Amino acid sequence: MRKSRPRKESEEKHADQDESCLFCKIVSREVEAKIIFEDEISLAFLDVRPLFPGHVLLIPKAHYPTLSDLPTAVIGPFFTNVQMLARKVQEVMKAEGSFVAINNIVSQSVPHLHVHIVPRKRQDGLRGFFWPRRPYQEGEMLALHEVLSKPS
Repeated sequence: MRKSRPRKESEEKHADQDESCLFCKIVSREVEAKIIFEDEISLAFLDVRPLFPGHVLLIPKAHYPTLSDLPTAVIGPFFTNVQMLARKVQEVMKAEGSFVAINNIVSQSVPHLHVHIVPRKRQDGLRGFFWPRRPYQEGEMLALHEVLSKPS
């Protein structure tokens, strides 16, 4: 990928970006991307390896590796943008629905939080989740419920 337009002063690298991060380089315009949305906290662009045309990635402009790292104050505005983009992608792509997903560390190709927003149509070839599902073994569900429902 090549550089896009020259950076404006407001797009200069900030202390909250990682110099080696591909997505931080997109935020600072060092790397070109087909940006479809931008506000003060986030930026959305077309995925270069889409599941389907219209597959969008939404990222926070600041470098947060995973969802757990995203500050509480940013969660609401960030996910409001996820919701808005899911609607827009579905409408523009004339899709019947969407697939919205986040990978945290495992299967996360770029270590910068990003939300996949993928337009979906019935019989588009994707079948539910992309991994095998299995029922709980005897007593496993109850044991997990006890552990996971305890206050942190």
